[in-house]
Amino acid sequence: MKKLKFDPLNIVVCGIGGQGNVLASEVVGSAMTDRGYHVAVGETYGASQRGGSVMSHVRVSVDKELSVLIPSGEAHIIIGFEPLETLRMARKYAGPDTMIVYDPRPVYPLGVLQGVQAYPALEELAAEIQDLSAAAYAVPAADIAMAAGDSRAANIALLGAFTQLPDAPLSREDLERILAQRFRGAVLELNRRAFAQGCEAVSGKEGEV
Repeated sequence: MKKLKFDPLNIVVCGIGGQGNVLASEVVGSAMTDRGYHVAVGETYGASQRGGSVMSHVRVSVDKELSVLIPSGEAHIIIGFEPLETLRMARKYAGPDTMIVYDPRPVYPLGVLQGVQAYPALEELAAEIQDLSAAAYAVPAADIAMAAGDSRAANIALLGAFTQLPDAPLSREDLERILAQRFRGAVLELNRRAFAQGCEAVSGKEGEV
């Protein structure tokens, strides 16, 4: 069992309903369990239907039994599927050691599409995410997924990017093994492509937005 840099290790997975956030947290939790860690996974709030805000907590320890809630300011990794949701979670949960990997492509809420609300400038979102983190990696997961063959694989692309973070508790091979357990045939091959491209999007890069 690999020693954790932080114990417990706290991971926030956040985004919009329909982006596969919950599946991503389950995959991470399953991979950590397979490695022998104690894992607590919980969806804390938000509607899981398409369009609603969704967040999950994943807490990992070598030997501690954990509650599912991450205290404010104590997330070590944030995996974000939408930039504004990533920023919201960073404002509450990021601390001095937090690493963030996120898709910078926005999902505009209905109010913005109708012209009755304003969405923050993407440059401002990116700058604040960077400021709130020890390192932030903007990964075009939705674009990677489309290139791989299906936009729904964006969550898998971000998981690939997650494995390349300096403090990631899982290797690329750990998550590839879980994907092979969960998917079959053409769907598995598509997810493998998206996962590999997500890994390449972060591998060897500095933490810059």
